[in-house]
Amino acid sequence: MPDLYVSWSDYHQKIEQLAAQIYESGWQFNQIICLARGGLRVGDILSRIYEQPLAILATSSYSGPGKQERGSLTFSRHLTMTAEKLGSRILLVDDLVDSGVTLQQTIPWLKQNSDRPIEEIRTAVIWYKACSVIAPDYYVDYLPDNPWIHQPFEHYEHMNPAELAAKVSQPC
Repeated sequence: MPDLYVSWSDYHQKIEQLAAQIYESGWQFNQIICLARGGLRVGDILSRIYEQPLAILATSSYSGPGKQERGSLTFSRHLTMTAEKLGSRILLVDDLVDSGVTLQQTIPWLKQNSDRPIEEIRTAVIWYKACSVIAPDYYVDYLPDNPWIHQPFEHYEHMNPAELAAKVSQPC
């Protein structure tokens, strides 16, 4: 299976499709938690559309050249949020579910580290790969061939501040 390349336009359209799918399900939630880094943009847009508080949980499992080597999962020490208390009905969002390990391990982490009982957690992603050990509750594209996904912001991972400064100072 060839790699999947996604433009900014396609990326935003897929987030809108995800938002519509969640809405059409009729499920009511009172908190969005996004997994950083991939879920930041998805969570931000959903938080704006649904007018629900956004919390951020930083996780990391990819490293190596091109950030394509999966390692052990690391969680941040705390959930970052501006609300005083975590909601009880949580929409957990990320950009994609690859192996599924991150979503699978995040759900018990949230229940263990919450300051109040969590009634329900549902998951939402843009891309759901067949190799995942967990099926998300909401997703836009099911990818049976497990392609590597190149998202529109990835080129920043290969750019340093000096290169960016040189690029933006060039006349049009």
